[in-house]
Amino acid sequence: MGLFIVFEGPEGSGKTTQIRLLQRALQEAGNAVRCTREPGGTPIGEQIRQVLHAMDNRAMLPITEALLYSAARAQHVGEVIQPALERGEIVVCDRYAYSTLAYQGAGRGLDREMLLQLTDWATGGLEPDLVIYLDLDVREGLRRKRQDPQGEWNRMDELDVAFHQTVRQGYLRMAQDDSERWLVVDAAQPVDAVHQQIWARIGQRVRL
Repeated sequence: MGLFIVFEGPEGSGKTTQIRLLQRALQEAGNAVRCTREPGGTPIGEQIRQVLHAMDNRAMLPITEALLYSAARAQHVGEVIQPALERGEIVVCDRYAYSTLAYQGAGRGLDREMLLQLTDWATGGLEPDLVIYLDLDVREGLRRKRQDPQGEWNRMDELDVAFHQTVRQGYLRMAQDDSERWLVVDAAQPVDAVHQQIWARIGQRVRL
């Protein structure tokens, strides 16, 4: 069985950059690595992503969001993540079920127990070995994302700052409650410093 690593964090926290650096380091160390993202990661998931993030869909209900994210996740786990893990690969995923608990749970106020049941059904109970949370001030993260010429500014990004602050607190509570699985890194640090903290933790788990 392979190793399942998830990156979480607010908008603009640098997940894409850190995943790319980690992928290179892992491959140079001789590991087979599969990088993927949520929502998305499969043709079906990418179609659901377009619906979820479209600016025209501002009328979407929070429960609809949760169901669509979970539908994409079910396809993702079954088609990509689980098969890769069974091949012994290291799977590095940009967001996972914790995003639903943070955004639709803490942020939107949906019932956490219902979301946990939905997540367990969608994923077959698959949990990551490590969750890396890149923590960053909400305003700074949104500023970074707005200025990124390659960034995707979507329907969720334009929600108010108070919403994103609530989401951040939801993440931090999850990290506190499961400190053995979570690694919280200050994403305001230089890129190389963030990478070194991540590598110091992951290097204990993989073939170097």
